[in-house]
Amino acid sequence: MKITTIIFAFIVGMGLLTACKTVKKVAVIKEAISKKDSALTIIINESPKVDSSLIVKEIMEKVDKTKINFQTFNAKIKVDYESAQGTDNYVVYLSMAKDSVIFLRIRGSFMGIPAEGMQIKINKDSVILVSKIGQKYVQYRSIDFLQESTKIPFDFYSLQDLLIGNPIFINNNIVSYKDGTNDLLVLMIGNVFKHLITLNHNNLLMTHSKLDDVDMQRNRTCDISFSNYQQLGNFQFATYRKLVVAEKSKLDINLDFKEFSLNEPLKYTFMVPKNYQLK
Repeated sequence: MKITTIIFAFIVGMGLLTACKTVKKVAVIKEAISKKDSALTIIINESPKVDSSLIVKEIMEKVDKTKINFQTFNAKIKVDYESAQGTDNYVVYLSMAKDSVIFLRIRGSFMGIPAEGMQIKINKDSVILVSKIGQKYVQYRSIDFLQESTKIPFDFYSLQDLLIGNPIFINNNIVSYKDGTNDLLVLMIGNVFKHLITLNHNNLLMTHSKLDDVDMQRNRTCDISFSNYQQLGNFQFATYRKLVVAEKSKLDINLDFKEFSLNEPLKYTFMVPKNYQLK
């Protein structure tokens, strides 16, 4: 840029700030521009700055459209579970009716306990566990059992979204975003978590979700990775999820979906036998 352009830009800027130039002087300046440096009109007619809040709003609206809408969902999931208490491997058979109930049948081990024949029913306010081997029993727990087990503030709806592969802990308090070559990063802050999500630049599918506790005293974090997307009806479904939760101890959970179907009759349900011991 020419030195006359820089000087003129500075003068115009000062004139806009102080608003003390006369109409006659402005006319002289405009005439000088047209004669000496026509390029200056680019500065004067510069396009307005991009509204980053509008961009983020549009991004999140597109992300919302990638959410899987369903009535029923069935799946077979291979689960690897590792904690300070040890490592477990098991297969979960899942049936889910949207906003109503989640049924789980577990084969293998569950939290260090052999779980052949263990069944779980989760609804909006309770969890029922039934063990059909060894000492046959039934256990009734509140929905808080989900939080106790995972150290994450899950409720029925967030667990439902996690299982179907939809984003969890999303809110409108977006504080920043970064547009990278391959990814988009969006940072939002809620009542419990600071949430950094990573989106694929091409299709806006979520590849990573990092949750950090707002309460610095807790130092709780949760990393969720989504990968191996496959077609599920009209949607893209992440068939592999990795969860890493850390606070005082670390918990790793890998979910590998081997079979999955949408909007078909529920495959798995259960009834509580009357003669089972209450535990």
